[in-house]
Amino acid sequence: MSYSAKKPTLDKDLEKLTGIEAAASLQSRRLFAPALALVFLFVAMIIASFYVTGGMGNTIIIAAAGIGAYLAINIGANDVANNVGPAVGSKALSIGGALIIAAIFESAGALIAGGDVVGTVSKGIIDPSRVASSEVFVNLMLAALISSALWVNLATWIGAPVSTTHAVVGGVTGSGIAAAGFAAVSWGTMGNIAASWVISPFLGGVIAALFLAFIKTFIIYQDDKVAAARRWVPMLIAIMTGAFSAYLAVKGLKKIVKIDLEAAILIGLGMAAAAYFITRPLIRKQSEGMENRNQSIRKLFRAPLIFSAALLSFAHGANDVANAIGPLAAIVHAIEFGEIASKVAIPLWVMLIGAFGISFGLLLFGPKLIRMVGEKITKLNPMRAYCVALSAAITVIVASGLGLPVSSTHIAVGAVFGVGFFREWYTKNSKRREAYVQKSTGVESFKKPEKSSKNRMLVRRASFMTIIAAWIITVPATALLSAAVFALLNAFVG
Repeated sequence: MSYSAKKPTLDKDLEKLTGIEAAASLQSRRLFAPALALVFLFVAMIIASFYVTGGMGNTIIIAAAGIGAYLAINIGANDVANNVGPAVGSKALSIGGALIIAAIFESAGALIAGGDVVGTVSKGIIDPSRVASSEVFVNLMLAALISSALWVNLATWIGAPVSTTHAVVGGVTGSGIAAAGFAAVSWGTMGNIAASWVISPFLGGVIAALFLAFIKTFIIYQDDKVAAARRWVPMLIAIMTGAFSAYLAVKGLKKIVKIDLEAAILIGLGMAAAAYFITRPLIRKQSEGMENRNQSIRKLFRAPLIFSAALLSFAHGANDVANAIGPLAAIVHAIEFGEIASKVAIPLWVMLIGAFGISFGLLLFGPKLIRMVGEKITKLNPMRAYCVALSAAITVIVASGLGLPVSSTHIAVGAVFGVGFFREWYTKNSKRREAYVQKSTGVESFKKPEKSSKNRMLVRRASFMTIIAAWIITVPATALLSAAVFALLNAFVG
C-alpha cells in the first residue's frame, strides 16, 4: 500500500487562506490612503479647536475646517496633475519624483506667496449686501465648500481633471441663489467665466500646437538634428524661462510684491536673455557625441521639463490654495466679527490647512489623474510635454493681459489635446514630413499611408469626451448640489 504525503484537504485550506490573506492585503492598501486622509481631516479640526473656544459658532468653524481640509485634499488629488502630468507621461520624471517635487513646491507656493487676503465670495459673483445675515452667509459658504469638494472628489474618481476654481464658483453661485435669489448673482462675471470654458483650452491647445509645429519643422525633420538642436533648443529654453518668470511675477508672487503686467514682461525678457546665453554652451556640450536621431534630441528637454513642473506647482499653490481656504476664511471672519466682508485676512492656521491639504491629496490620490493627463489622452515625449508646459505659462500671461478669467486645468489639458490633434493632422497632411521620410528611406515615391493608418487617431476619444463633459457640467452640477446643501443646512442648522 502506497502512502501519499500530500493532504489534499489541507492543501486546499492553505490555498484558501493564502487567497484570503492576499485579498485582505490588497483591501488594506486600498484603505490606507482614505484612512490617512481622514486622519488629516481630524488634525485640521483639532488645529481649528485651538483657536476657538466654545459656542455654536465656533463648533461650525471646527466643522468648516474639516470640510476645507477635505476640499484641499481633493484639489491636490485632481488639480495638481496638470502641472506634473506631462513630465511624467514623457518619462522626464518618475511618478515618485513628480509627487515629491509637486508637494514641496505646492506647499511653498501656498505658504510663501499664497496671499494674506482673499475674496470671500469667489471672484465677486455674489453681492454680499444682498445676503440677509452673517448666519445665512456662513451656511452659504459651508454649502459651497461641501458641494465643490464632493464634485471634485467625484471627478477624480471617474478620472476627469476639472477646474476646481469653477467648482467653487458653481458652489458659491448655487448657494448664493438659494440664499438671496438670482438678483444676487453678477451674471456678467458668470458670463466671463463661462467664456473661459472655451477660451482656456482653445488658447492652450493652439499655443502648444504652434510650438510643436516649430520643433517638428526646425529640429525633428532636419537632416542634421544635432546642429538644429544646438541652434534652437537654447532659444526654446530662453522662451520658457522668460514665460515662467513673467508668469510667476504676475500670478505667483502677489503676496510678496505687486508687479504689473508690463513690468512682468520686462522681467521675463531679461530672464530669457540670461537663460539663452547661459544654456547655449551647456546645450552644445551636452549634445557632443549625440546620435543624429530624435531619441537623442529628446534628452535636451528633460531638465527644462523638471524645472517647469516645479514652477507650475509653485504658481498653482500660490493661486489655487484660495479655492480651498477662501470660503473657510470667510466663515471664520463672519463668525468671529459678525459681519460679511468683501475681503478677509487669512489666519495662518487656515493657510496651513490649505497648503498641507493640497500636498496630502497629491501624495495620496494624485497618481491617478497624473497618469490620465500624462499618459491616457495622447502619447507624450519630452518635446511634446515641453510644448504643453510652455503653453500653460504663456496662455496665462496672454489671458492676464486681455483680462480673461482662465482655468489652469483647462489650459494644461487643452494643450495636451492640442498636441495630440496637431500630430493627427500633421501625420496626414505634412508635405515636409512626406519629403523627409522619402529622403531618409531612399524611396523614390513616398507612399501615402493606407486609409486605416491614415485615419489612426492619436488622441483617445473616450478620455476626450469624458473630460469635456465634466468641464461643461462642473458649474451647473456644483450649483445645484450647493443649493440643495444650503437648504438642508438652513433647515437643520438655522
